[in-house]
Amino acid sequence: MDAFYASAEQAAKPSLRGKAVVVGGLGPRGVVATASYEARVLGVHSAMPTAQARRLAPNAAYLVPRFSLYRSVSEQVMELLGRLSPLVEPLSLDEAFVDLEAGGVADDTVSARRTGERLRTAIREVTGLSGSVGLAGSKMLAKIASEQAKPDGLVLIEPGTERELLAPMSVRTLPGVGPATGDHLRRAGMTTVNDLAEAGEAELVRLVGKAHGHGLYRMALGLDDRPVVAERDAKSVSVEDTFDVDLHDRVRVRAEVERLAVRCVERLRSADRSGRTVVLKVRRYDFSTLTRSETLRGPTDDPTVVREAAARLLEAVDTTGGVRLLGVGVTGLADFTQEDLFAQAADARERAARAEVSEKPVAEDSKPVEEEPESAEQLAARRWPAGHDVRHTAHGHGWVQGSGVGRVTVRFEEPGGPVGRVVTFRVDDPELSPADPLPLVRDPVDYSSWPASLPKSRSGPVSAAGGESRP
Repeated sequence: MDAFYASAEQAAKPSLRGKAVVVGGLGPRGVVATASYEARVLGVHSAMPTAQARRLAPNAAYLVPRFSLYRSVSEQVMELLGRLSPLVEPLSLDEAFVDLEAGGVADDTVSARRTGERLRTAIREVTGLSGSVGLAGSKMLAKIASEQAKPDGLVLIEPGTERELLAPMSVRTLPGVGPATGDHLRRAGMTTVNDLAEAGEAELVRLVGKAHGHGLYRMALGLDDRPVVAERDAKSVSVEDTFDVDLHDRVRVRAEVERLAVRCVERLRSADRSGRTVVLKVRRYDFSTLTRSETLRGPTDDPTVVREAAARLLEAVDTTGGVRLLGVGVTGLADFTQEDLFAQAADARERAARAEVSEKPVAEDSKPVEEEPESAEQLAARRWPAGHDVRHTAHGHGWVQGSGVGRVTVRFEEPGGPVGRVVTFRVDDPELSPADPLPLVRDPVDYSSWPASLPKSRSGPVSAAGGESRP
């Protein structure tokens, strides 16, 4: 999908069509999740600090992600892909590999291109958004082709042209070649894929090790025999939060860890899983990151067990100086919960009770540490996140443009409608309430017979040389 989060927001908000949109964290330490192509022209890209993005694109719309909307659109796209083939390997909400041959919808380049074009048409009609398709004989090359096809295009790599296509590309194009490996290869005089192929397998093994060197050489030759795997079993479930201001209060830190533990268990249960090992992640004021783990007697999905385990792990971590990020995760996942493990919750409560009884009396002149209360502005931003949906009893559906000084500004418009008008309310207006996102397409197309009745493409074949790479 093309600039997925930002494109979904532009489709949902008529006033943002054709304008720079940045989706991500909006706090002082926020990071860009996705930027629209209009924002990318200004230099904004994913993983960039939001503060830097604001300097580059001060007039862009900055929105907090609406994952419920993105997931609903992703499910629609994945359903279309699943009708093409039983072998669909999702990589994220907006990207997946599909084995077209296994689905019987493509057995040569002509049928593959036709299927790809019709898929793009179906995605646009069902979701209102554009997607780019890369077609090739392997996962690595299909990924490269899809990047070349962006935005809103299709690129097919003809069999036999792989070596010629890859030769001039940067070594960073290949999977597994990050900044560190890329810099190591550059110092050895290798900057293009052709340089890797000419260096030979032995030299690459010497430079980066046996396993990585062997893989790099094969990829440089255009060889990739990894199959499309339909089931990508999650190995862990975790949640984490980055705080706008470092947390120094130990009581607040523990409260945040316990809150994250409960959220983690909610995700665990929604996936019908349980886990054996609890992991705590702490990033301190100096950016040093510590992880601690505790393995239980068996898998559990009890929130008390996970919460108490995370709290015990925190006791062994020095948070002096401040904490900027906390995370709680569960690994060693299983599809069941052993019944006798529910006793762990009682054990945890007993341990807590014993600890409370054994605590020394607090001196009369000592004062308990209190959490610093959130400001009115922080409370308003939390209740009315920029970009999120609201409903007013008189004005109908809208979205938050911003909040501050006791006010919240709302633009009342809906997907597919005209640009709406802006109204400002008090943050405690009783007629204003949060709402769920509206569907992007008002009258969804019925694709129950897909792909037997593939829609005809609205555009002709796209040259395999066209497209734009995504930042």
